[in-house]
Amino acid sequence: MLANYLIGLREGLEAALVVSILVAYLVRTDRRALLRQVWFGVGIAAGLSIGLGALLTLGPQGLSFEAQEAIGGILSIVAVGLITWMIFWMGKNARHLKSHLEGALENALNVGKGAVVAMALLAVGREGLETALFLWAGITSAGSSWAPVVGASLGIATAIALGFLMYRGAVKVNLRTFFQWTGVFLVLVAGGVLAYGVHDLQEAGILPGLHTLAFDVSDAVPAGSVHGTLLKGVFNFSPQTTVLEAVAWVAYVVPVMWLFVRMAFRSGPPAPARPAAAQSRDLAAAGA
Repeated sequence: MLANYLIGLREGLEAALVVSILVAYLVRTDRRALLRQVWFGVGIAAGLSIGLGALLTLGPQGLSFEAQEAIGGILSIVAVGLITWMIFWMGKNARHLKSHLEGALENALNVGKGAVVAMALLAVGREGLETALFLWAGITSAGSSWAPVVGASLGIATAIALGFLMYRGAVKVNLRTFFQWTGVFLVLVAGGVLAYGVHDLQEAGILPGLHTLAFDVSDAVPAGSVHGTLLKGVFNFSPQTTVLEAVAWVAYVVPVMWLFVRMAFRSGPPAPARPAAAQSRDLAAAGA
């Protein structure tokens, strides 16, 4: 539950921030009539994300065990790739997110209402599809328990509430710090998902070494124990880890963690100036 709660919180907060920035910009520049287009794009993005989750859950049913494991392994690795890209992108651009989105929205406004819908769809849809895929991989690797689903749902609900409170000015969050430390945590979670995907491919017969163990700590970390459940649920730790799983985990976590910490925790240049057109509109709105 904890791992999926934090995933849902981080990913949901990204989407909530995107929506709140777009809505606030339209309200601040007296373009409330275009809010309908933004919400329409957000609704399409949410529908596509839910549809992807349903497809991933129901699609493999009826296939052979090997086919299901192969699909699960491949999608887990794809999810790790997407979440890694997202971690680095947000770690680098969190401080510039507002100016970046406002500039993109201003450009879309100059094109027309359809461009506003498309811009909202793409901005929120990217977050939604990444969230659906990574949560599916995390929930699948945790087993059939409802706890991961509940955790993810609570995380998304918390993110929506925080996004609304931030929009209303009731809560201040240091987004750079938030994305830095959740990024560190997600690198470890992604390493576990990658190892789980490798194990799936081994069970499908695509990768070798299913019975070649790097270590077996089942006696010290029983699968049904409290600490065993926590390690499995949060980091996908398996007491019986194959050599290939261990190699994949180390080969991913060590360089990715080093690169992310080096990038996200260093000082960066100040946020770029907002578009001149946006500044003019804000000045006009302030004067009114």
